[in-house]
Amino acid sequence: MSEKNDIFWYDGNLIHSQILELNINDPGLLYGATVFTTLRVYQNSLDHNLTNWQAHCDRLLFSIQSFGWQQPDWKRVHQGAQVLLPHFPVLRITLFPDGREWITGRFLPPDLTEKQKNGVLCAIASSEFFRSLPSHKTGNYLSAWLAKTSSEAQEVILVDAIGNWLETTTGNLLGWCDDSWWTPPIKAGILPGILRSQLVNELQNQQQPIQEAPWSQELVERFEAIAYTNSVVEIIPIHTVYQPTGSLQYNPHHPNFQQIRGLF
Repeated sequence: MSEKNDIFWYDGNLIHSQILELNINDPGLLYGATVFTTLRVYQNSLDHNLTNWQAHCDRLLFSIQSFGWQQPDWKRVHQGAQVLLPHFPVLRITLFPDGREWITGRFLPPDLTEKQKNGVLCAIASSEFFRSLPSHKTGNYLSAWLAKTSSEAQEVILVDAIGNWLETTTGNLLGWCDDSWWTPPIKAGILPGILRSQLVNELQNQQQPIQEAPWSQELVERFEAIAYTNSVVEIIPIHTVYQPTGSLQYNPHHPNFQQIRGLF
């Protein structure tokens, strides 16, 4: 594997550099006019069911069709991913409005196993920090980035105007109470995460209860355990949430997390 992130794929070419050259008038540079998806490659294969390649392509397609953008050369997107996957376990695929593809790679977080085992500390973001076009992963992630970098917590939870918890800056929320799993509904204004969809479908297929409801203050105080999920980190428990009214404590070692981890 590469020792550093010094290669990437752009517009049909493998480039050995850490610098991407863009036209100064490129809307991707000026306005964040890109869409992207980040996937974890399991067993070095795009065809592995946990890699979920097609779902990530479908996410990109949904966004570019919604925005009326030009479709990329999907064979070239696949080719670029294939070229990079021997070097990186995580790939980020970005598309520009004119169909250009840009694929970068990175490594799994070095402390991922520790976080998965013992959980993380979260803080509640100001309601002014919200993702624009929440149904899409656009290049304009400024609000989420500001929310996370302005806090000393390991992760930050975004909220709506009345304080309902929505999602973290990098993943969807999942909680356990009243003998059921809970997750905020898509209509609340959250990203329809690929792993979130997988988990909901799997739990429903196993006839396990899962409720989609707004995460009000009353509900989050009832949870025994909560976590955030995404395609890269899988599931990370949250042991503490700092909020203006005081902190909430959750069990990062809740036995029901094993049920979710079994899906991986």
